[in-house]
Amino acid sequence: MSSSRRNQLKSLLLQIGEAMLEEEAQEAEKEKMRFIEENCPLLSIPGCMQELQELCRKLHKEIDLVDDERYDMELKVTKSNKEINDLKLMVQDLKGKFKKPALKKVRMSADTMLAALLGSKHKVSMDLRANLKQVKKEVKEEEKQTGDWRKNIEDKAGMDGRKKMFETEA
Repeated sequence: MSSSRRNQLKSLLLQIGEAMLEEEAQEAEKEKMRFIEENCPLLSIPGCMQELQELCRKLHKEIDLVDDERYDMELKVTKSNKEINDLKLMVQDLKGKFKKPALKKVRMSADTMLAALLGSKHKVSMDLRANLKQVKKEVKEEEKQTGDWRKNIEDKAGMDGRKKMFETEA
């Protein structure tokens, strides 16, 4: 297909689409006018005060009815939107392609954690280290046996000391 033929067909499609949009707009306007004529009768303003008050009461009653219908419709819409979102979440869960967001690391002490969980009820601060057992370090016997290190070095100095060192090890 040549480019000139393609451009000609494209322009024809655009013209047909434009005509269809104009027809739809005119039809929507006609529908709107028909609806207004059916539901909104012409307003005749009476001359005396009592008739004006009656007209106002009648208009207020109609406004209340319309508001009630609008409120009911809003509730239905919000309820259906919530159901749609729940169903979407269920579908996502069933597909198994739901990505869990990465959680942030939060550093919290025990006191702040309890305060966050319990709120104003938490007044006592917990010292977790106070509940731990006290462990005494065992003193090694080897450390007690070693005496003055200078004395050992003087004993081992020279050939006699080396001889003593080999004799004690063997």
